[in-house]
Amino acid sequence: MLVDGALRPATVTIAEGRVSGVEAVDHPVAGPVLDVPDAAYVLPGVVDTHVHVNEPGRTHWEGFATATRAAHAGGVTTLVDMPLNSVPPTTTVAGLRAKQEAAAGRLAVDVAFWGGAVPGNLADLEPLHEAGVLGFKCFLSPSGVEEFPPLDPAGFEEALAEVARLDALMVVHAEDPAVLDAAPHPPSRAYADFLLSRPDEAETTAVRRVLDGARATGARVHVLHLSSARAVDLLADARAEGLPVTVETCPHYLCLEADAIPDAAPEFKCCPPIRDRANRERLWEALLAGVVDVVVSDHSPTTAEEKARGGGDLQQAWGGVAGLQVGFTAVAAEAAARGIGVERVAQWMATGTADLVGLPDKGRIAPGADADLVVHDPTATTEVRAADLAHRNPVSAYDGLTLAGRVTHTLVRGSSVVDHARGRMLGRMLGRTA
Repeated sequence: MLVDGALRPATVTIAEGRVSGVEAVDHPVAGPVLDVPDAAYVLPGVVDTHVHVNEPGRTHWEGFATATRAAHAGGVTTLVDMPLNSVPPTTTVAGLRAKQEAAAGRLAVDVAFWGGAVPGNLADLEPLHEAGVLGFKCFLSPSGVEEFPPLDPAGFEEALAEVARLDALMVVHAEDPAVLDAAPHPPSRAYADFLLSRPDEAETTAVRRVLDGARATGARVHVLHLSSARAVDLLADARAEGLPVTVETCPHYLCLEADAIPDAAPEFKCCPPIRDRANRERLWEALLAGVVDVVVSDHSPTTAEEKARGGGDLQQAWGGVAGLQVGFTAVAAEAAARGIGVERVAQWMATGTADLVGLPDKGRIAPGADADLVVHDPTATTEVRAADLAHRNPVSAYDGLTLAGRVTHTLVRGSSVVDHARGRMLGRMLGRTA
C-alpha cells in the first residue's frame, strides 16, 4: 500500500466513505474485507485533471455516464472536465449549470469542472470562480470548435491579469497560431506530414508567451499536454527564476512514438502531436527531474465517423486521443519497464494532480481522505481492445497493445461497485456540491 509516498504492508480501514485509519497489515477489522492479490499494490485513486466529457451538446462524442464508467475501469476516481467541447461551453455560470445538470445522477466517479477563458468573457471569470470551477482554460491557437475561440495576445494578458487578481489558475493550450499557419499542411495520409504541420516551434513559441504573461501579471499558469521536449529548458529556467508555472504531459507522449505510427491512422492524431523516440525519452527525463509535474490523459474522444473524416487525410480527421481508461495502466507499464516504481506514477497521476487543482481529500491514502483507491496487479496483463473499452466510441490509439499490469479494483469512497449515483460533483474549496 502506498502511504506517505512509500510502499509498505498495511491495512486501511474505511468509515462513511473516508479513510479512518492506516494500520498494521495484521490489524483486526470488523465487517467486509477486500482481499487483493499478494503481488498487487493499493494506491490512491487516479485524479485525471484533463478530460473532455463533451456533454451536453456533443454527448454522441462522449458523455458523463460513459466517461465516468471508463474512468472507473481504469483506476480514475476523480476527473476534471474541460470547458469544451460541450455546447454550451463552460464560459459562463449558465454554461456551468447546464453541465452540472447534465452530469447529475450519471457519475460513477467524482467530477469537478474547469471554466473557460475566451474572447469577450472577462467579466464571467469571477462569477465562475465563485461558482466553484477549479481554474480556467484558454487556447492560444484555434481549438477546433467555433464556440471556444482562442485568445489573442492582448486578450490573453487581460485574462491572466484577472486570473491573478482572483488567485486562480490559468491552464493553457500552448501552440502558436502564426507558427502553425506558416507550417506546411497539405492534404496527406502520411503521419510524417501531419507532424511537420505541428512543429516543435509552435510549442516553444507559445510557452515563451505563457511565461512572459506569468512574469508580467503574476498569474499562476499551467502548460497543458506538453508534447515537445524542446520546451523543457525554457520551463526549467522559468522554475529557477521563480515563476509560478506547472507542466503536464500525457500517456500517449510517454508511451507511443511517431516512428511506430502508421499512415492514415487517425486514432493517433492529437494536437500537439506524438513526436519521435528521442523526444519521448527527454519527456521522461523531464518528468523524473520534476520539470514536468503531472501526467493526465487529455481524453479527447469523438465519433468514429469524425475520426475517419477525410478518408485517411490526417489534416481533416478530428485530433484527440481517447485514453481515459488506459492511461494509468500504460504509464505504469512503461515506467516499470524503465525501472521506475509505481509510487512515482501515483505521485504524477494522483497526488500531484489533486494538489494541482486543490483537492486535498483526493490523491492520497491518509486518515480523513476520501477512500478512493485503485488496486494494481503488476503481475497481470491488460489486453487493450478498443471495442471493449467503456468510453462511448470504440476508437483508441492503444488498440491491440498488451500492457504489463492490470487494474483489478477501483474503490470510490470505499465501494468498488460501479454506481452512476455514487459520483459527486466537486467545486473549488467547496467540497461536495451534489
